[in-house]
Amino acid sequence: MNEKALVLFITAGDQPLDQLPDVLRALEDGGADAIEIGIPFSDPFGEGPTIQASSQRSLEHGTTVKAVLDAMGQAKIGIPLLTMGYTNPVMRFGLREFASASRQAGSCATILSDLTPDESDAWCEASAEVDLRTVFLVAPTSPAFRIEEVARRSTGFVYIVSRTGVTGAENAVPVDISGLVTRVKALTDKPAYVGFGISSPEHVRLVCEFADGAVVGSALVKKLHEEWRDGNGASSITSFVRALKAGTLD
Repeated sequence: MNEKALVLFITAGDQPLDQLPDVLRALEDGGADAIEIGIPFSDPFGEGPTIQASSQRSLEHGTTVKAVLDAMGQAKIGIPLLTMGYTNPVMRFGLREFASASRQAGSCATILSDLTPDESDAWCEASAEVDLRTVFLVAPTSPAFRIEEVARRSTGFVYIVSRTGVTGAENAVPVDISGLVTRVKALTDKPAYVGFGISSPEHVRLVCEFADGAVVGSALVKKLHEEWRDGNGASSITSFVRALKAGTLD
């Protein structure tokens, strides 16, 4: 069986932070291969309305970077966890302090959506000191030099944005993204995962025909917001993830 990876994104603090370990376990039970823990930010300009709203709700709940990392540290699950967010909160926390705290919380890698490779030296150095991997993003509009830079400097996987614009489950996955994946894979042996607009098992299956895995964010964030209900909807969430995971199996 040719199995690809299912990577999931959630916004920490959208559900009560003391329930984060339970949320993560429900996703793991559904077959997730890795989970991105989104750190809420007041100006998540790369996100669509679903994740923007979840970030705002989280901030209104009083979520802080430290609180997210503390909750992550309580999870004790068996699949990789990543922190994902924007550079500003990390800089306020302190680069080395954040890298160290993330590693102690169980994170194996970090995605800073607005950090470009050419501006990342200090962050990459802080990450390397604690064996924390870095993931950079590449988009259909990225010039050749940026694609090469991302492929060279990503030490976790390469995050391939399926289209221009913001995140959102309401948008379809462009079929021509396969060419960008091919270009990236010719430059690195790191996995190439595709995200943005992937919301169904069919989308996952399409992406996994040419990529090493699929990233699902907005659709899951919406599902959690509507159906988690303090854990009473955990089985529904697990079933949703299980259906997505089926799309990675050939």
